[in-house]
Amino acid sequence: MLKQRVITGLVLAAVFALALVYLPGPLFSAFAATITLIAAWEWANLSGFARYWQRAAYVTVMGVILAGGAMYLNVHTLPEAALEDSALAEAQRLSFRNILMVGCGWWALALLWVQGYPSSALLWRSRWMRAGMGFFVLIPAWAALSYLRVQDGGLWLLLLLVMIVACADIGGYFAGRRWGRRKLAINVSPGKTWEGFAGGVVANLLLALLIGSLFEGGLLFWIAIIIPTSLVSVLGDLLESMVKRYRGIKDSSALLPGHGGVLDRVDSLTAAAPVFALALLAGGWPLA
Repeated sequence: MLKQRVITGLVLAAVFALALVYLPGPLFSAFAATITLIAAWEWANLSGFARYWQRAAYVTVMGVILAGGAMYLNVHTLPEAALEDSALAEAQRLSFRNILMVGCGWWALALLWVQGYPSSALLWRSRWMRAGMGFFVLIPAWAALSYLRVQDGGLWLLLLLVMIVACADIGGYFAGRRWGRRKLAINVSPGKTWEGFAGGVVANLLLALLIGSLFEGGLLFWIAIIIPTSLVSVLGDLLESMVKRYRGIKDSSALLPGHGGVLDRVDSLTAAAPVFALALLAGGWPLA
């Protein structure tokens, strides 16, 4: 199992790295949309739509909405450099901001539902409500990845986003194993503890210290970007765990040997990406 997990992880890392380096903005957005549609196939099952035709219908609807989102964002015009110096670029920034704000607002609501589980299931337990949740989870994340890729230093910003999620996960794992006592969300994910959560935050504080010393913006700027992203990444993991627990399954699928499904790999990223992108946009990136 470990060997299988390592091989799959290396393949996934290689595919992501190649897409990140070699695909221009519009094609990278299409790549992210493809991952989103695979995740939508899995989310349909989490929603309770287990038959193939039902899941295919859900993916089709997701595809139509993604296509509409691409038109709304004028994804085909995304430059390889930063969006700047034109009325179209300003309109694109505003369009991205609108979708990112919807995504961040959704995660604020998701926090309340995770905190209130299992009582909160009364509000979202229907198949249709869970299916609707998938659109708010996946589409803002796709928009965020598309936005980040075409910024100045977009490649490094996406790598930083992945590092933030990894630091939250790895720091949380080791701190939780060593000091974990108090459960973070026992009804959702019994293995997570407040001590582990704090470990993830400390790991990202160290990351912010490193980034702040190496790149423009200063320490306070990067703390304001990295720490909220780190905090909400945990929420993405908890939300998927909550829906899986209600559905009564362990993994979103068996697509990735040793790793479960696509959603199991990107659950934290779906929450972190919109917050990270909106924080950069609000912070005035690229910095003058």
